[in-house]
Amino acid sequence: MSEMGATSEPRTGQVAGAEKTPAVGNERGELPNLFVIGAQKCGTTSLHRYLDLHPEISMSHPKELSFFMRYPDPSETELAWYRSHFASSTRVRGEASPNYTCYPQVPGIPERIHRLVPEAKLIYCVRDPIERAVSSYLHSQAMDNEMRPIEEALADPSTWYVSRSLYYDQLERYHPYFSKEQILVVEQRDLLHRRDETMRRIFRFLEVDDRFSSPEFERLWEVSSGKGWRYRLAYQASRLIGGPELWGRVPTRLR
Repeated sequence: MSEMGATSEPRTGQVAGAEKTPAVGNERGELPNLFVIGAQKCGTTSLHRYLDLHPEISMSHPKELSFFMRYPDPSETELAWYRSHFASSTRVRGEASPNYTCYPQVPGIPERIHRLVPEAKLIYCVRDPIERAVSSYLHSQAMDNEMRPIEEALADPSTWYVSRSLYYDQLERYHPYFSKEQILVVEQRDLLHRRDETMRRIFRFLEVDDRFSSPEFERLWEVSSGKGWRYRLAYQASRLIGGPELWGRVPTRLR
């Protein structure tokens, strides 16, 4: 594992992935070996973008493929489609799908990932569980998917507002399949307030050059306060055109 950051000057760059081989058009492609498994509303979109800046890491486009949610028993054609989203020229290839920690609404995800990529590394982003539940509720309400008052919605233990905030319960589903060395938990407040230090810790976990830095680390992506009427209109239009899965395929930059 690299410890170069302790003695070397950091590398910087705005377009770190300029030499990465595009995944689209690659007939076979590569399977991912990194999964940002959640949690929803905990900074996974920003982390996805920061990771993709590193020259040794390529993240899927779009961000949330949710492959193991959509295809419990994938065919060869579906696997080929999945591989086509990952660059073949990087050591680390990843996707960020918060739906991978949505038990019991979506069971069986850890087994499916392990069956296909047992050596994968997992990153789990967390925040204050009550704040996360409230943020998730407000997002659903803004998207016109939630009509109940917040007191009623958060009092219902069967909702994913509650279940997605039960971090231990979610991670417990992964422990039979992945060792503790394969899982890194990242607090959102660290990503917000100690970003450079946190990214170096993540890079060391992934065994890539932890000296890397970028001016783009100063940006935040898809924060709730930025989701105004245009965002909501585009979201609703995507559901009408192609169902709920279409929104996950919209490139983050366009969102």
